Amino acid sequence: MKKIILLAFLLLGTIAYSQSKHFNTKKGYAAHGYDVVAYFDGSATLGNKDIGTTFQGIDYKFSTKENLERFNTDPAAYVPQYGGYCAYAIAVSGKKVNVNPETYEIRDGKLYLFYNAGKTNTLDLWLKESPETLQLTADKNWKKIAGK
Repeated sequence: MKKIILLAFLLLGTIAYSQSKHFNTKKGYAAHGYDVVAYFDGSATLGNKDIGTTFQGIDYKFSTKENLERFNTDPAAYVPQYGGYCAYAIAVSGKKVNVNPETYEIRDGKLYLFYNAGKTNTLDLWLKESPETLQLTADKNWKKIAGK
């Protein structure tokens, strides 16, 4: 029985690791600690360290208990696409690039985050170039990156 429990524990740990190794957890949290539910309400809001949860091995913070409850009803609906890396970079170069958590887009009910520093705002590039085509390319590239 102990061997079965140990095997189950190791299997769960492997699954959580495979999820988390392809997830941008800058500052220890998804979306740099921003509330992933708040994005869907139209704002980039920093989460509270006292209001959080873990989903598939990734830690999330929320600005309100209500947002935590909304997340818990359907966590997958709020998880940033492409592991929380820059959607434009995933599409154009197939590389994992860090993001500015205040630069985002909700498209087709999904959260996309973007790099934005200096004179480079990849959300602007994404919107100017063809978001639909870039999204399809990013989806294909992400499958290769994440090994799905």
